[in-house]
Amino acid sequence: MDLMHQIITKAKDKRKRIILSEGTEERTLHAADRAIADKIANIILLGNKAEIKALATKHNLRNVLQAEIIDPIRNEKKDTYAFLLAELRKNKGITIAEAQKLVENPLYLGCLMIKNGDADGEIAGAKNTTSDVLRPALQVIKTIPGINVVSGAFLMLTKNKEYGTDGGLVFADCAVTPNPNAKELAEIAISTATTAQTLLGIEPIIALLSFSTKGSASHELVDKVTEAVRIAKSMSPELTIDGELQVDAALVPFIGKRKAPGSPVAGKANVLVFPNLECGNIAYKLVQRLANAQAIGPILQGMAAPVNDLSRGCSIEDIYNMIAICANQVIKR
Repeated sequence: MDLMHQIITKAKDKRKRIILSEGTEERTLHAADRAIADKIANIILLGNKAEIKALATKHNLRNVLQAEIIDPIRNEKKDTYAFLLAELRKNKGITIAEAQKLVENPLYLGCLMIKNGDADGEIAGAKNTTSDVLRPALQVIKTIPGINVVSGAFLMLTKNKEYGTDGGLVFADCAVTPNPNAKELAEIAISTATTAQTLLGIEPIIALLSFSTKGSASHELVDKVTEAVRIAKSMSPELTIDGELQVDAALVPFIGKRKAPGSPVAGKANVLVFPNLECGNIAYKLVQRLANAQAIGPILQGMAAPVNDLSRGCSIEDIYNMIAICANQVIKR
């Protein structure tokens, strides 16, 4: 049974309420139709009901009509969500009138529904930017206690079974935080460990990467990584984590033994934490294209409830997979 099949099966066993905020986006509707048919989640679509139904008819998406469809403009609970938003943002001086306008935005409405207990998770980003998706999530749902940074991980499923866990690894941060400081990098490592446990079902072995292995180079960029390792160990001493490690020392057993003898991670890593977004984003795309690996994500980490951001170039399959992943995040919580 491959990884995505395992994730989908688990989602079917405990169906969760997943919001698709871009309910009139065609790829999203196709993914919703398939998810409903496969019973991997109880789908909530946000958007104009007439438009959604017309698109479903046009594309022969009969299962879409089984979804709960909520029109943000004509929502019967609009006042409830507006008062909730005003209360959450009262320190920022938001008025009820401003809140009532914001809850007409599907991205705000989705987060408020989760906050109010009316849904479990949300997916967007097929037509909205990452900043548009994250803004309401950070304002309404906020981050997990003890975690102050949001990051984006990718499940990397490679054909080379000798690396990671049976060829499966988790890369982060590949999507959100451009240049994390040491504390933020430590939090990203801890969040990524949770992602590995939740979705791969593995014991995470976490390498914080650098161009140096155990003092082979001296530089402030190396210092940031070693400090991040120290902080992460103090925050979560139960985790198997080490650094700074070069990527070959993290993945290849004989190189790990040579460069970092005695390391509990070297040569065994299944979670790779990159020192900045530039490195992470480049790395996952190189592995995806040159090694023909399957890259699943970005999976947002650090949020107090699952909110996931799609690429605007995503496929129907990407959205379908993310529905299952989002459901698994809910189940873990």
